[in-house]
Amino acid sequence: MPPAIRKITSKYLHDPVEVTVKAKTATAENITQRFIQVAGARKLDALTRVLEVEEGDAMIVFVRTKQATEEVAERLKSRGFAAAAINGDINQAQRERTITALKDGTIDILIATDVAARGLDVERISHVVNYDIPHDTESYVHRIGRTGRAGRSGHALLFVTPRERHLLKAIEKHTRSKVIEAELPSVDDVNAQRVAKFRDSITDSLNADGLELFRRLIEDYERENDVPMADIAAALALQSRNGEEFLMTEPPPEKRRERDDRGERPPRKERPPREGLATYRISVGKRHKVGPGHIVGAIANEGGLHRNEFGHITIRGDYSLVELPEKLSGKTLKALENTRISGMLINLTPDRGERDDRGPRREYKGRSENKGRSESKDRSGYRDRSGKPHRKTK
Repeated sequence: MPPAIRKITSKYLHDPVEVTVKAKTATAENITQRFIQVAGARKLDALTRVLEVEEGDAMIVFVRTKQATEEVAERLKSRGFAAAAINGDINQAQRERTITALKDGTIDILIATDVAARGLDVERISHVVNYDIPHDTESYVHRIGRTGRAGRSGHALLFVTPRERHLLKAIEKHTRSKVIEAELPSVDDVNAQRVAKFRDSITDSLNADGLELFRRLIEDYERENDVPMADIAAALALQSRNGEEFLMTEPPPEKRRERDDRGERPPRKERPPREGLATYRISVGKRHKVGPGHIVGAIANEGGLHRNEFGHITIRGDYSLVELPEKLSGKTLKALENTRISGMLINLTPDRGERDDRGPRREYKGRSENKGRSESKDRSGYRDRSGKPHRKTK
């Protein structure tokens, strides 16, 4: 109760009774919410570590754009995880096949955009990972609502870059719940899990049928070549890796180039706009704490645009100027009518040349001109590097 109101009640009311009602959170209490601070260029490595260490059944990984769903899914599959992507470009039949595969355990990890995951209800989803933090707090609530179904406990994890801490605070304020900071699993944590899974796989194989033939072959090899049994077993284990490293190593530190190595940046007035682009105005700017990544992510995801279709982005006080294809389709314009960034409708309109000098200006040169800059398995359910699922035992 505000102090001024409390003062009035004590002055004019006789023997008042104060009733306190605890405010409800906007998220389910059976969902554990955590965040990991990670640089944009390290997100895939962070996701890999989480998948190898975290105990769970199935997972949805949310990204901002259609292109990102395909990229993340392909890179996870190349690392041995059973993953698939869904986005707005996937037809209904393929979407249904993918969801069925998630339900029956054929795949364990689904990479999705907010639009593609609407209405998704799969009980075995134990984890939701916000690979890209949402700009709209309501989207966060809808995302993590994909887990914790049918009375089960759920886990929501956010990847937050240092520049996105304000979005995390907005989420905590909206949901009226604290998102706990978690440590990124270390290389030692990952390697401990890999060793444990390796030991478990040996135990499983020892209990399998059909060992007798291979036992005779190994005994013959040991006798004929006078090689210790342990060396033979180690050679077979190495052979099964197909040249892939068994233990994870620390990634090399990122090297930052000095300006002298890159050459001098030309003056801004010498940067002509790209051909085929027009300047559009949106109603969010520096005052709303948005950056180029927020603008590109929201417009690309909702409008179905590719990041290479963006030109310069100029962020001013309470608006921004964005270079987009000169002729946007009616479908794209319709989709962008309800697009929000930081909770604000963007109100996309062709720029008429109005300017103001409120707030600093930041420029983004477009993805094609910014190459080189970074963008902003566990022992249970996720597919391990051999492709076999691990099931929990009671």
